[in-house]
Amino acid sequence: MAGVAASARAVRGGRSEVVPIVALDYPDSDSALALVSQLGESCRFYKIGSELFTASGPSIVEAVRRTGCDVFLDLKLHDIPNTVAGAMRRIREMGVSLTTVHASGGRPMIEAAVEAGGAECGILAVTVLTSLDSESLGEVIGAESADVMKSVIRLAALAATSGARGVVCSGEEARQVRAQFGPGLELLVPGVRLPGDAPGDQSRIVTPEAAAAAGVDYVVLGRTITAAVDPVAAMRSVLEGLAIADAR
Repeated sequence: MAGVAASARAVRGGRSEVVPIVALDYPDSDSALALVSQLGESCRFYKIGSELFTASGPSIVEAVRRTGCDVFLDLKLHDIPNTVAGAMRRIREMGVSLTTVHASGGRPMIEAAVEAGGAECGILAVTVLTSLDSESLGEVIGAESADVMKSVIRLAALAATSGARGVVCSGEEARQVRAQFGPGLELLVPGVRLPGDAPGDQSRIVTPEAAAAAGVDYVVLGRTITAAVDPVAAMRSVLEGLAIADAR
């Protein structure tokens, strides 16, 4: 599945497949690479976030890519345009398939990231973090509460007109984002949990089946896989859920 990010919704038999991405949320590269080895062919796309990248640096990106897998480097860049562009050029050189910036960084920043990322590295703009609900988002913007859906749609529109490949939103907003922006804007949904899993620090979660039914392109799987007693079995359950949704 290497290079899958160049065309997220690979059409097979007339249906679009959702790409599962497993989050390597570990403090060291040995633990992360052990999971990559354990999952084998069942997962060919991995997320490297701030914790692992801070601990291991570009070498962990290179190590995961050597296994033939794609890398989603989730650093959520948010800075002045020139600084973000410089970081993006280095990210592109690492062979990263997807990376993130905060949509709230504004149009010039998103455009700078898109230009520096080029065709090789897709830019996804984070709308509203899945850890935020209406009350906590309201606190951020200085209001008693906030309409999460409206905020997501507004930031998705900014991302789309700034040239981003797609956006990050929760499964709760995915269906409306897809309806409003169509297939031209790719959707990545984090906070994906199997039925019965604890939500952890996520406020807006969704099952793999529900995410697929909403028309997303990518689902990010964290503790559902990494904290499972049997990660291979958990991954199998996720793939089965996605296949059921795809068949409908």
